[in-house]
Amino acid sequence: MAVEIPSLIKPSKLRARGGLLGECLAEFLGTFVLIAFGCGVVAMAVAALPGSGRAATPTTIFLAAGDWLLITWGWAMAVVFGVYVAGGVSGAHLNPAVTLAMAVRRGFSWAKVLPYWFAQLVGAFTGAALVYLVYHQAIGAYDAAASGPKVNGHTNATFSIFATFPAGYFHGGIWGPLIDQIVGTAFLIMFIVAVIDLRNTAVQANLGPLIIGFIVAAIGMSYGANAGYAINPARDFGPRLFTWSAGWGSLAFPGSVSGVYRDYWWIPIVGPLIGAVIGILVYDLFIGDVLVLRAKDEELPEAGVVRQVETTEE
Repeated sequence: MAVEIPSLIKPSKLRARGGLLGECLAEFLGTFVLIAFGCGVVAMAVAALPGSGRAATPTTIFLAAGDWLLITWGWAMAVVFGVYVAGGVSGAHLNPAVTLAMAVRRGFSWAKVLPYWFAQLVGAFTGAALVYLVYHQAIGAYDAAASGPKVNGHTNATFSIFATFPAGYFHGGIWGPLIDQIVGTAFLIMFIVAVIDLRNTAVQANLGPLIIGFIVAAIGMSYGANAGYAINPARDFGPRLFTWSAGWGSLAFPGSVSGVYRDYWWIPIVGPLIGAVIGILVYDLFIGDVLVLRAKDEELPEAGVVRQVETTEE
């Protein structure tokens, strides 16, 4: 049932928001929602559940796969609702890697790339600030109870609420985490463009955001442990900026833990941008070009159908 909803601002004053400004505001809000719920679910798993007495001890986290599934499905739902919020105005990129891929192969205006990136970054920073506002008591309780190295009283575990870092088995190397981010983001972009491609088996009835959420969940389950599956420069860099300003210091910038990893901050930025271009090029090379050809040549048989050629005898 359609209901006419009046605007909060007079239409004459809304005109400036009808173009790029409005799109950037949508990107800001969508990314804000993404981070508020994505980092929010990690805050639940790391600090709030243990600190509220719902775990074995005040510092008990990640004892089983169920803890990881809580985070992967939480991030998936964060993506779903972020895309539903912003999709009608900006297309809901919510990710500089998506914006870059769309500019490279989908005709998205290069003039909009930097404004979109800025809006996404500010939205991510603000979303992280909201999570800290809501959970700073739980974060403080965890940091106080936890043992081990601390920076300004903060632990790497509470830093993980906001930004990512590589697993210890990489021994501080950059190539493993960088490849991980390239691969994860390549899959993300490949699947997104497949889902929204109307020439392919595109999702119907506005279920695209839900399927994109499933994509993020699948990547988290299959490729998440190596480096936290940032697969989104704004998702990592915005909250990383916030944690740096809030006192996590060298854990955020340059992104170092003595004897474990160092100078990590750039990998969740560069890796996803490279992976995005690879992902969309692979899709177009193997699938997109075939669909373009079939659309141009109506005589080609449908997929799985053998065309019979009729001959006449003279």
